[in-house]
Amino acid sequence: MLATQIHGTPTDAPPLLIAHGLFGSARNWGVIAKRLSDSRQVIAVDMRNHGASPWAARHRYPDLADDLAEVIAAHGGRADVLGHSMGGKAAMVLALTRPEAVNRLVVADIAPVAYGHSQAHLIAAMRALDLAHVTRRGEADAALAAQIGDASVRAFLLQSLDLKSSPPVWRLNLDSLETEMAHIVGWPDDIAGQFAGPTLFLSGAASDYVRPEHRDRIKALFPGARFAKIPGAGHWLHAEKPRDFEAAVRAFLA
Repeated sequence: MLATQIHGTPTDAPPLLIAHGLFGSARNWGVIAKRLSDSRQVIAVDMRNHGASPWAARHRYPDLADDLAEVIAAHGGRADVLGHSMGGKAAMVLALTRPEAVNRLVVADIAPVAYGHSQAHLIAAMRALDLAHVTRRGEADAALAAQIGDASVRAFLLQSLDLKSSPPVWRLNLDSLETEMAHIVGWPDDIAGQFAGPTLFLSGAASDYVRPEHRDRIKALFPGARFAKIPGAGHWLHAEKPRDFEAAVRAFLA
């Protein structure tokens, strides 16, 4: 079972399950999850090979969808589901293969398509960090800066560095994530089915992950799909514009 962070108590509304993106964790969603829990229970998960969840050799979307289904089954059998990036793809596969488990679906800045980019360079940078001599987050940040110029990306990755361990360790299964990278940036085209329930594709206006040419594909799989953009936000829309993101999700779920 995936590790979870549970906010609030059960209400008449379905619980909201939050699935984070690659290299993320439930902790990244703590503020938004806590705020949304004023009207329903919110369950943020650590995806497999991330955070406190079990590690596995396979990291493919049918597997990730199975993991989410197990959590939903343990909390009543039906939930609203919000997934960002990798978590958004897992949420889409869940909705397509187990539509009875998903009430409403929010897909944050990702489409049901394969992408050409890889995040293997970030794994290489994390591997290259000499953790034996790191005692403070600032030291790790300075060391990573040689290979990762974007301070916000470094700060995000360093949320998965466990400095309490001696020596520090990454709370990420870098081996599996590297091996399975083609599947993570890809999309399982053998997934059949359709999710007719209410679906919101919520994107950052400055992001190019959900493009006009993806809309026909999205509508074929999710005929009830609506589209919205958050001005001034990129791919990390929930971190860049958290209040706008929260407001959009809240309005859709209501």
